[in-house]
Amino acid sequence: MAEEKTEKVETSLMHKGRKTVWHLKKMKEKGEKIVMVGPGNLDPLFSAWADAAGVDMIRFVAPGENAIDRSANLQSHLRQVRKMAPNAHFNIVCETFTVADNRSALETTSALMADQADSVLIMGITNDKLQYLSDNHIPVFGHVGALSGWQTTNIGGYKRVGKTAEDAYRIYRTAYEYQECGMKGMTIELVPAEVAQTISEKLSIPVVGIAAGAPCDGSEMVVWDLLGIVPAATVHAKQYAQLPQVCIGAYGAFINDVKTGAYPQPENGYPMDADELEKFKTMVENDTH
Repeated sequence: MAEEKTEKVETSLMHKGRKTVWHLKKMKEKGEKIVMVGPGNLDPLFSAWADAAGVDMIRFVAPGENAIDRSANLQSHLRQVRKMAPNAHFNIVCETFTVADNRSALETTSALMADQADSVLIMGITNDKLQYLSDNHIPVFGHVGALSGWQTTNIGGYKRVGKTAEDAYRIYRTAYEYQECGMKGMTIELVPAEVAQTISEKLSIPVVGIAAGAPCDGSEMVVWDLLGIVPAATVHAKQYAQLPQVCIGAYGAFINDVKTGAYPQPENGYPMDADELEKFKTMVENDTH
């Protein structure tokens, strides 16, 4: 009697091709640059394309009209994007009010990890909260340098930092203390190139530059800049495509073909069997309503 083959059943949500914080650390040790993108609320399809191209890390938030909506949508959005991009390391941004204390921080981040995040970002995280999350096995891939949104009010808004020796040293100390409290990696934003590079060389964990102008352990760019979706790239960015022009051109060509009759053509459909077609036409003609 032939032996029956049993179908292999996957019992883990972890995908062997996905990069964990361990893999990112190994990349730094080997001198392999980490490539990171931010889809900028264009997550599912743009993440799928980035994943297919071999991007290492993707950082995103959930869509929503406000912070409460974004936080409510985050877990389902994460699962949706993961289906489209199975390999990339997902660094998920947590709204600050969802991680207000250690208990809520652990509840929020552990739920995200269970729904296939690979690390979390809490902007401006305190050392004690970071240590608590690290002790509870939550991988935090954080952020230093220029912060975002309302968290920049104490320095006059979102702008370059670390321009003086004292401020640059403050950023270095923040980054070092983060490492010592269990942070697994970080992005560094809007600081002088020399400062970013020095910090990346001093730390043992990966440091990815954003608008830093330095190689660091890798670089991050949002798709709005990378794909030319905004009219003009910011100073730190480089446009690798002009996606709006490509899309507008494609739409225009489709419009023209439809209006001139160039589309559709017989090869864009499929014919009916001649006998069945004749029978169908007879049925229609004899239909008295």
